[in-house]
Amino acid sequence: MGLLSLLSCFSKPEAGVNRLLVTTTFNIMGEHCHHFSLAEIQSSLTNVKESLVIGEDSFGVVYKGFLNKGATTVAIKCFNKGSLSGLSESQLKNEVLFLCQLHHPNIMPVIGFCIERFPHLILVHEYMFNGSLNDHLHLTNNHKFVPLSWERRLRICIGVARGLHYLHTGGKCSVIHNFFKTQYILLDQNWEPKISGLLLSKRGSVDVASSFLVARNHDTFAYCDPEYAASGILTVKSNVFSFGVVLLEVVSAKQARDLYLERVKNPNYSVELHAEKIVDPFIKSKIAPDCWKTFIDITERCLHKQGTERPNMGEVEIQLELALQLQEKAET
Repeated sequence: MGLLSLLSCFSKPEAGVNRLLVTTTFNIMGEHCHHFSLAEIQSSLTNVKESLVIGEDSFGVVYKGFLNKGATTVAIKCFNKGSLSGLSESQLKNEVLFLCQLHHPNIMPVIGFCIERFPHLILVHEYMFNGSLNDHLHLTNNHKFVPLSWERRLRICIGVARGLHYLHTGGKCSVIHNFFKTQYILLDQNWEPKISGLLLSKRGSVDVASSFLVARNHDTFAYCDPEYAASGILTVKSNVFSFGVVLLEVVSAKQARDLYLERVKNPNYSVELHAEKIVDPFIKSKIAPDCWKTFIDITERCLHKQGTERPNMGEVEIQLELALQLQEKAET
């Protein structure tokens, strides 16, 4: 959908909407992040000469926009019509309200939102100047970036582990990312990772076997916990497995789907032996032996077929920090 036609979807008020309910909800949500009017969104996206589209997934398109007369660069996620079907108006607003309350250095912050015509939704985020981790790992058709150093990859992994640990243990209930992958790990100007894609995250262990979300999980199958695939039960250990796939992707710079195919076609698959064969040539000679052992050990534990045998994200964070210390010690 083009930008003008997309914005036109929001141009008329929805018949039958309870304006008092909408106003009350907006007031509550506005305490946590800004409620943008449609006019403000349109203004931020018009009269911009450079290409606006900076990302796209199955839920919608992300545009680069400018607020405060061009002084502030933002990312504006416009959700496709029907991408949030199955949610009532109150459910959608509760999802946005919950998202606005997540605060951690490694979680993508929400600056504001626009829900003037249900079920359409626009979210406004901070703009991430260094794109996604996926952009930097898979450079075949992307000449904008150069390969990341091993130390930078480690630091990014540590930041992501901290963000997931916060989601799992930092609130009243566990928050489970049900679409976790490298495309949803974004990097700011200081290379600090921010986990995004949390709008439809789950709280606690949720049975989603009959949910429309399972059908949408086809584009993340390579990161999918085998226990979740078999049972439809999403848990924090499902995120740990997905993060293990990310760790393999980071050290190999190979696509997650290719790593998945290697795992399923080899019944005797070993992370340690396989990783030695596929490690990214750009970093292969730069990884200290002790660092490598620690990194691969925690990766293998994350990818255990049984969720009960996987570590929690706090332990993963500690082991990755140890791997970085061992790398720095070897370089001194």
